[in-house]
Amino acid sequence: MTTKITNARIVARDGIQDGLDVWFRDGILLAVTGEENPHDAEADRVIDAGGAYLSAGWIDMHTHGAGGADFLDGTPEAYRTAARTHAEHGTTTLLPTTTSVDAARIVTSAAALDAVRDDPDLPDMPGMHLEGPYLAPSQKGAQEDRFIHPFDEAETDAILAASDRILRWTAAPELPGAEAFAWKLTARGILPSIGHTDADFAETEAAYRMGFTHVTHLYSCMSTVHRVNAYRVAGVLEAAYYLDGMTAELIADGCHLPPELLRYAVKFKGPDRLALVTDSMRAAGMGEGPSILGAKENGLPVIVEEGVAKLTDRSAFAGSVATADRLVRTVVNAGIPLWDAVTMMTSTPARIMKFADRGTLTPGSRADLTLFDGEIRVTMTVVGGRVVYERTEI
Repeated sequence: MTTKITNARIVARDGIQDGLDVWFRDGILLAVTGEENPHDAEADRVIDAGGAYLSAGWIDMHTHGAGGADFLDGTPEAYRTAARTHAEHGTTTLLPTTTSVDAARIVTSAAALDAVRDDPDLPDMPGMHLEGPYLAPSQKGAQEDRFIHPFDEAETDAILAASDRILRWTAAPELPGAEAFAWKLTARGILPSIGHTDADFAETEAAYRMGFTHVTHLYSCMSTVHRVNAYRVAGVLEAAYYLDGMTAELIADGCHLPPELLRYAVKFKGPDRLALVTDSMRAAGMGEGPSILGAKENGLPVIVEEGVAKLTDRSAFAGSVATADRLVRTVVNAGIPLWDAVTMMTSTPARIMKFADRGTLTPGSRADLTLFDGEIRVTMTVVGGRVVYERTEI
Protein backbone atom coordinates (compact mmCIF):
# COMPACT_ATOMS: atom_id res chain seq x y z
CA MET A 1 0.00 0.00 0.00
CA THR A 2 1.29 3.44 -0.97
CA THR A 3 0.81 6.18 1.61
CA LYS A 4 1.13 9.93 1.25
CA ILE A 5 1.47 12.29 4.19
CA THR A 6 0.42 15.77 3.16
CA ASN A 7 0.08 19.19 4.83
CA ALA A 8 3.14 18.67 7.02
CA ARG A 9 6.02 20.97 7.89
CA ILE A 10 9.17 18.98 7.10
CA VAL A 11 12.02 19.38 9.58
CA ALA A 12 15.15 19.36 7.41
CA ARG A 13 18.76 19.57 8.51
CA ASP A 14 18.96 23.32 8.08
CA GLY A 15 15.40 24.50 8.52
CA ILE A 16 11.70 23.89 7.96
CA GLN A 17 10.34 23.03 4.51
CA ASP A 18 6.70 23.56 3.59
CA GLY A 19 4.70 22.38 0.61
CA LEU A 20 6.21 18.89 0.39
CA ASP A 21 4.55 15.49 0.73
CA VAL A 22 6.14 12.33 2.09
CA TRP A 23 5.43 9.11 0.18
CA PHE A 24 6.18 5.58 1.32
CA ARG A 25 5.35 2.01 0.34
CA ASP A 26 6.06 -1.35 2.01
CA GLY A 27 7.83 0.36 4.88
CA ILE A 28 10.26 2.29 2.64
CA LEU A 29 10.34 6.00 1.81
CA LEU A 30 9.66 6.70 -1.85
CA ALA A 31 9.93 10.47 -2.03
CA VAL A 32 9.76 13.79 -0.23
CA THR A 33 8.46 16.03 -2.97
CA GLY A 34 5.92 18.54 -4.20
CA GLU A 35 5.09 16.38 -7.21
CA GLU A 36 1.58 15.08 -7.47
CA ASN A 37 2.47 11.44 -8.26
CA PRO A 38 6.21 10.77 -7.97
CA HIS A 39 7.42 7.61 -9.72
CA ASP A 40 3.88 7.27 -11.12
CA ALA A 41 2.70 6.34 -7.63
CA GLU A 42 -0.95 6.52 -6.68
CA ALA A 43 -1.76 7.00 -3.00
CA ASP A 44 -3.87 4.23 -1.50
CA ARG A 45 -3.96 6.16 1.77
CA VAL A 46 -3.57 9.88 2.43
CA ILE A 47 -2.71 11.15 5.91
CA ASP A 48 -3.40 14.84 6.49
CA ALA A 49 -0.81 16.02 9.01
CA GLY A 50 -2.88 19.11 9.77
CA GLY A 51 0.13 21.39 9.68
CA ALA A 52 2.14 19.31 12.16
CA TYR A 53 5.91 19.07 11.98
CA LEU A 54 7.26 15.87 10.43
CA SER A 55 10.73 14.44 10.85
CA ALA A 56 12.54 11.16 10.51
CA GLY A 57 11.67 8.84 13.38
CA TRP A 58 13.32 9.60 16.70
CA ILE A 59 16.08 7.27 17.91
CA ASP A 60 16.80 6.72 21.61
CA MET A 61 20.10 4.89 22.01
CA HIS A 62 20.04 4.79 25.83
CA THR A 63 16.86 3.88 27.74
CA HIS A 64 16.29 1.51 30.66
CA GLY A 65 12.51 1.45 30.52
CA ALA A 66 9.22 3.36 30.72
CA GLY A 67 5.56 2.96 31.53
CA GLY A 68 6.26 1.12 34.79
CA ALA A 69 8.54 -1.48 33.17
CA ASP A 70 12.33 -1.91 33.10
CA PHE A 71 14.11 -3.95 30.46
CA LEU A 72 15.83 -5.79 33.31
CA ASP A 73 12.46 -7.17 34.37
CA GLY A 74 13.42 -9.64 31.67
CA THR A 75 9.98 -10.44 30.29
CA PRO A 76 8.47 -9.87 26.85
CA GLU A 77 5.60 -7.94 28.43
CA ALA A 78 8.02 -5.55 30.17
CA TYR A 79 9.64 -4.90 26.81
CA ARG A 80 6.27 -4.30 25.15
CA THR A 81 5.12 -1.95 27.91
CA ALA A 82 8.27 0.18 27.83
CA ALA A 83 8.47 0.23 24.04
CA ARG A 84 4.80 1.21 23.63
CA THR A 85 5.25 4.07 26.08
CA HIS A 86 8.22 5.39 24.14
CA ALA A 87 6.28 5.07 20.87
CA GLU A 88 3.57 7.32 22.31
CA HIS A 89 6.25 10.00 22.66
CA GLY A 90 7.74 9.72 19.17
CA THR A 91 10.45 7.08 19.46
CA THR A 92 10.68 4.76 16.46
CA THR A 93 14.00 3.06 17.30
CA LEU A 94 15.37 2.34 20.76
CA LEU A 95 18.22 0.43 22.36
CA PRO A 96 17.05 -1.35 25.53
CA THR A 97 19.71 -0.64 28.15
CA THR A 98 20.78 -2.60 31.22
CA THR A 99 22.46 -1.27 34.34
CA SER A 100 25.22 -3.18 36.14
CA VAL A 101 23.86 -6.62 36.96
CA ASP A 102 25.08 -10.21 36.82
CA ALA A 103 25.57 -11.93 33.47
CA ALA A 104 22.53 -14.18 33.92
CA ARG A 105 20.21 -11.17 34.21
CA ILE A 106 21.66 -9.65 31.03
CA VAL A 107 21.12 -12.91 29.15
CA THR A 108 17.53 -13.11 30.40
CA SER A 109 16.85 -9.58 29.20
CA ALA A 110 18.37 -10.36 25.82
CA ALA A 111 16.09 -13.38 25.49
CA ALA A 112 13.06 -11.19 26.19
CA LEU A 113 14.19 -8.85 23.44
CA ASP A 114 14.40 -11.77 21.02
CA ALA A 115 10.77 -12.60 21.82
CA VAL A 116 9.45 -9.17 20.81
CA ARG A 117 11.98 -7.53 18.50
CA ASP A 118 10.01 -8.42 15.34
CA ASP A 119 6.68 -7.11 16.66
CA PRO A 120 5.58 -4.62 13.96
CA ASP A 121 3.46 -2.65 16.41
CA LEU A 122 6.45 -1.60 18.52
CA PRO A 123 9.40 0.72 17.90
CA ASP A 124 12.27 -1.10 16.23
CA MET A 125 14.70 -2.58 18.79
CA PRO A 126 17.71 -3.71 16.73
CA GLY A 127 19.86 -4.49 19.77
CA MET A 128 20.90 -3.71 23.32
CA HIS A 129 23.14 -1.31 25.21
CA LEU A 130 24.92 -2.68 28.28
CA GLU A 131 25.89 -0.03 30.86
CA GLY A 132 28.37 -1.77 33.12
CA PRO A 133 29.35 -3.71 35.12
CA TYR A 134 32.97 -2.68 34.29
CA LEU A 135 32.79 0.79 35.81
CA ALA A 136 34.76 3.02 38.18
CA PRO A 137 33.21 2.73 41.68
CA SER A 138 34.06 6.39 42.31
CA GLN A 139 31.77 7.36 39.41
CA LYS A 140 29.03 4.80 39.96
CA GLY A 141 26.14 7.26 40.09
CA ALA A 142 23.04 5.11 40.62
CA GLN A 143 24.81 1.88 39.65
CA GLU A 144 24.92 -0.66 42.47
CA ASP A 145 28.22 -1.46 44.25
CA ARG A 146 27.37 -5.14 44.51
CA PHE A 147 27.55 -5.55 40.73
CA ILE A 148 30.40 -3.21 39.74
CA HIS A 149 33.75 -4.93 39.18
CA PRO A 150 36.84 -4.89 36.92
CA PHE A 151 36.86 -6.31 33.42
CA ASP A 152 36.23 -10.04 33.43
CA GLU A 153 37.13 -11.65 30.11
CA ALA A 154 35.34 -14.92 30.87
CA GLU A 155 32.16 -13.06 31.81
CA THR A 156 32.36 -10.87 28.71
CA ASP A 157 32.83 -13.93 26.49
CA ALA A 158 29.86 -15.67 28.12
CA ILE A 159 27.58 -12.69 27.54
CA LEU A 160 28.68 -12.29 23.92
CA ALA A 161 28.27 -16.00 23.30
CA ALA A 162 24.76 -15.98 24.75
CA SER A 163 23.42 -13.11 22.65
CA ASP A 164 24.20 -11.41 19.36
CA ARG A 165 21.88 -8.51 20.20
CA ILE A 166 24.47 -6.29 21.93
CA LEU A 167 25.22 -3.14 19.92
CA ARG A 168 27.02 -0.93 22.43
CA TRP A 169 28.65 -1.42 25.83
CA THR A 170 29.57 1.31 28.31
CA ALA A 171 32.69 0.80 30.43
CA ALA A 172 35.47 2.70 32.22
CA PRO A 173 38.53 2.53 29.93
CA GLU A 174 41.08 3.26 32.67
CA LEU A 175 40.51 -0.19 34.20
CA PRO A 176 43.04 -2.94 33.41
CA GLY A 177 41.88 -5.05 30.48
CA ALA A 178 40.17 -2.22 28.60
CA GLU A 179 42.20 -2.66 25.41
CA ALA A 180 41.36 -6.37 25.08
CA PHE A 181 37.71 -5.55 25.84
CA ALA A 182 37.59 -2.86 23.15
CA TRP A 183 39.23 -5.13 20.59
CA LYS A 184 36.75 -7.89 21.36
CA LEU A 185 33.79 -5.53 20.89
CA THR A 186 34.95 -3.73 17.77
CA ALA A 187 35.75 -7.06 16.10
CA ARG A 188 32.04 -7.88 16.51
CA GLY A 189 30.79 -4.47 15.38
CA ILE A 190 29.84 -3.44 18.92
CA LEU A 191 30.42 0.17 19.97
CA PRO A 192 32.55 0.60 23.11
CA SER A 193 31.37 3.68 25.03
CA ILE A 194 33.17 5.59 27.77
CA GLY A 195 31.10 6.11 30.90
CA HIS A 196 31.06 6.03 34.70
CA THR A 197 34.76 6.72 34.52
CA ASP A 198 37.65 8.51 36.22
CA ALA A 199 39.95 8.32 33.20
CA ASP A 200 42.20 11.31 32.65
CA PHE A 201 42.71 13.08 29.33
CA ALA A 202 45.60 10.88 28.22
CA GLU A 203 43.75 7.69 29.13
CA THR A 204 40.73 8.93 27.19
CA GLU A 205 42.86 9.64 24.12
CA ALA A 206 44.31 6.13 24.38
CA ALA A 207 40.81 4.68 24.74
CA TYR A 208 39.67 6.57 21.66
CA ARG A 209 42.44 4.92 19.66
CA MET A 210 41.29 1.54 21.03
CA GLY A 211 37.77 2.12 19.66
CA PHE A 212 36.01 3.92 22.53
CA THR A 213 34.65 6.60 20.20
CA HIS A 214 31.50 7.56 22.11
CA VAL A 215 30.89 9.08 25.55
CA THR A 216 27.89 8.02 27.63
CA HIS A 217 25.78 10.86 29.12
CA LEU A 218 28.24 13.76 28.81
CA TYR A 219 28.89 15.54 32.14
CA SER A 220 27.29 12.78 34.21
CA CYS A 221 29.52 10.35 36.13
CA MET A 222 32.82 11.28 34.49
CA SER A 223 36.07 13.03 35.29
CA THR A 224 36.78 16.65 34.50
CA VAL A 225 39.61 19.05 35.42
CA HIS A 226 40.99 18.17 38.85
CA ARG A 227 44.23 18.56 40.78
CA VAL A 228 46.87 15.89 41.29
CA ASN A 229 49.63 17.06 43.65
CA ALA A 230 48.53 20.66 43.02
CA TYR A 231 48.77 20.27 39.22
CA ARG A 232 45.64 20.45 37.10
CA VAL A 233 44.78 17.35 35.08
CA ALA A 234 42.11 17.27 32.38
CA GLY A 235 39.57 14.46 32.25
CA VAL A 236 37.07 12.70 30.00
CA LEU A 237 34.88 15.78 29.65
CA GLU A 238 37.68 17.88 28.16
CA ALA A 239 38.84 15.03 25.91
CA ALA A 240 35.31 14.59 24.58
CA TYR A 241 35.33 18.17 23.34
CA TYR A 242 38.92 18.06 22.11
CA LEU A 243 38.73 14.86 20.04
CA ASP A 244 36.94 15.77 16.84
CA GLY A 245 35.89 12.20 16.07
CA MET A 246 34.49 11.56 19.54
CA THR A 247 30.69 11.56 19.77
CA ALA A 248 28.65 11.99 22.92
CA GLU A 249 25.11 11.97 24.24
CA LEU A 250 23.13 14.40 26.39
CA ILE A 251 20.34 13.68 28.87
CA ALA A 252 18.27 16.73 27.95
CA ASP A 253 15.53 16.26 30.51
CA GLY A 254 15.91 19.75 31.96
CA CYS A 255 17.32 18.35 35.20
CA HIS A 256 20.62 16.63 34.42
CA LEU A 257 21.94 19.65 32.49
CA PRO A 258 20.95 23.32 32.69
CA PRO A 259 20.14 25.29 29.52
CA GLU A 260 23.57 26.93 29.57
CA LEU A 261 25.38 23.58 29.30
CA LEU A 262 23.03 22.38 26.57
CA ARG A 263 23.83 25.50 24.53
CA TYR A 264 27.54 25.15 25.32
CA ALA A 265 27.66 21.52 24.20
CA VAL A 266 25.78 22.19 20.96
CA LYS A 267 27.95 25.23 20.16
CA PHE A 268 31.31 23.58 20.76
CA LYS A 269 30.64 19.91 19.94
CA GLY A 270 27.91 20.43 17.38
CA PRO A 271 24.58 18.69 16.74
CA ASP A 272 26.19 16.30 14.25
CA ARG A 273 28.30 14.77 17.05
CA LEU A 274 25.75 14.86 19.88
CA ALA A 275 22.80 12.55 20.40
CA LEU A 276 19.89 13.18 22.75
CA VAL A 277 19.06 10.24 25.01
CA THR A 278 16.42 9.75 27.68
CA ASP A 279 18.45 7.43 29.96
CA SER A 280 14.92 6.81 31.23
CA MET A 281 14.01 4.35 33.95
CA ARG A 282 10.68 2.60 34.50
CA ALA A 283 8.90 5.71 35.79
CA ALA A 284 9.14 7.52 32.44
CA GLY A 285 5.61 8.36 31.34
CA MET A 286 4.33 7.75 34.88
CA GLY A 287 3.60 9.90 37.91
CA GLU A 288 5.94 10.87 40.73
CA GLY A 289 6.60 8.84 43.87
CA PRO A 290 8.59 5.73 44.87
CA SER A 291 9.98 3.57 42.07
CA ILE A 292 12.70 1.01 41.34
CA LEU A 293 15.76 1.32 39.11
CA GLY A 294 16.55 -2.05 37.54
CA ALA A 295 14.70 -5.34 37.96
CA LYS A 296 11.45 -5.00 39.89
CA GLU A 297 12.17 -7.80 42.35
CA ASN A 298 15.68 -6.74 43.43
CA GLY A 299 16.46 -3.35 41.90
CA LEU A 300 17.47 -0.11 43.57
CA PRO A 301 14.72 1.84 45.37
CA VAL A 302 14.49 5.44 44.12
CA ILE A 303 12.16 8.40 44.44
CA VAL A 304 10.73 10.35 41.50
CA GLU A 305 10.17 14.01 42.29
CA GLU A 306 10.61 17.36 40.55
CA GLY A 307 10.62 15.61 37.19
CA VAL A 308 13.61 13.32 37.78
CA ALA A 309 14.50 10.07 39.56
CA LYS A 310 16.77 10.35 42.61
CA LEU A 311 18.39 8.01 45.08
CA THR A 312 16.25 7.84 48.19
CA ASP A 313 18.79 9.93 50.14
CA ARG A 314 18.62 12.58 47.37
CA SER A 315 22.41 12.41 46.95
CA ALA A 316 22.32 11.77 43.18
CA PHE A 317 20.03 11.40 40.22
CA ALA A 318 18.99 7.83 39.37
CA GLY A 319 18.20 8.12 35.69
CA SER A 320 15.61 10.30 34.04
CA VAL A 321 11.87 9.97 33.59
CA ALA A 322 12.05 11.75 30.23
CA THR A 323 10.63 10.67 26.92
CA ALA A 324 11.94 11.74 23.53
CA ASP A 325 9.47 14.60 23.09
CA ARG A 326 10.61 16.10 26.38
CA LEU A 327 14.22 16.00 25.17
CA VAL A 328 13.42 17.89 22.00
CA ARG A 329 11.22 20.36 23.86
CA THR A 330 13.90 21.03 26.49
CA VAL A 331 16.57 21.67 23.87
CA VAL A 332 14.34 24.03 21.91
CA ASN A 333 13.36 25.86 25.09
CA ALA A 334 17.08 26.30 25.79
CA GLY A 335 17.30 28.41 22.63
CA ILE A 336 18.58 25.79 20.19
CA PRO A 337 16.91 25.60 16.74
CA LEU A 338 14.30 22.89 16.27
CA TRP A 339 16.18 21.37 13.33
CA ASP A 340 19.32 20.98 15.45
CA ALA A 341 17.31 19.31 18.22
CA VAL A 342 15.76 16.93 15.69
CA THR A 343 19.17 16.17 14.19
CA MET A 344 20.36 15.06 17.63
CA MET A 345 17.32 12.80 17.86
CA THR A 346 17.58 11.31 14.35
CA SER A 347 20.56 11.39 12.01
CA THR A 348 23.24 11.74 14.68
CA PRO A 349 22.29 8.66 16.75
CA ALA A 350 21.73 6.77 13.48
CA ARG A 351 25.26 7.60 12.36
CA ILE A 352 26.79 6.81 15.76
CA MET A 353 25.12 3.40 15.76
CA LYS A 354 25.78 2.83 12.03
CA PHE A 355 22.07 2.56 11.23
CA ALA A 356 22.38 3.42 7.55
CA ASP A 357 18.71 2.74 6.83
CA ARG A 358 17.17 5.41 9.08
CA GLY A 359 17.61 8.83 10.65
CA THR A 360 16.90 10.93 7.55
CA LEU A 361 13.99 11.49 5.16
CA THR A 362 15.90 9.95 2.27
CA PRO A 363 14.25 7.85 -0.43
CA GLY A 364 15.14 4.22 0.21
CA SER A 365 15.27 4.66 3.98
CA ARG A 366 12.89 3.01 6.44
CA ALA A 367 9.55 4.76 6.71
CA ASP A 368 10.13 5.71 10.34
CA LEU A 369 8.43 9.04 10.96
CA THR A 370 7.50 11.26 13.89
CA LEU A 371 4.83 13.94 13.65
CA PHE A 372 4.46 16.56 16.37
CA ASP A 373 2.78 19.89 16.97
CA GLY A 374 4.17 23.31 17.78
CA GLU A 375 4.38 22.45 21.48
CA ILE A 376 6.35 19.32 20.54
CA ARG A 377 3.57 16.97 21.52
CA VAL A 378 3.60 13.86 19.37
CA THR A 379 0.57 13.41 17.12
CA MET A 380 1.65 10.28 15.23
CA THR A 381 4.45 7.73 15.26
CA VAL A 382 5.13 5.60 12.19
CA VAL A 383 7.47 2.60 12.34
CA GLY A 384 8.35 0.80 9.13
CA GLY A 385 5.33 2.36 7.44
CA ARG A 386 2.90 1.27 10.18
CA VAL A 387 1.14 3.78 12.41
CA VAL A 388 1.95 2.52 15.90
CA TYR A 389 0.61 5.56 17.74
CA GLU A 390 -1.88 8.29 16.87
CA ARG A 391 -3.05 10.95 19.27
CA THR A 392 -6.83 11.06 19.35
CA GLU A 393 -7.52 13.82 21.86
CA ILE A 394 -7.43 17.46 20.82
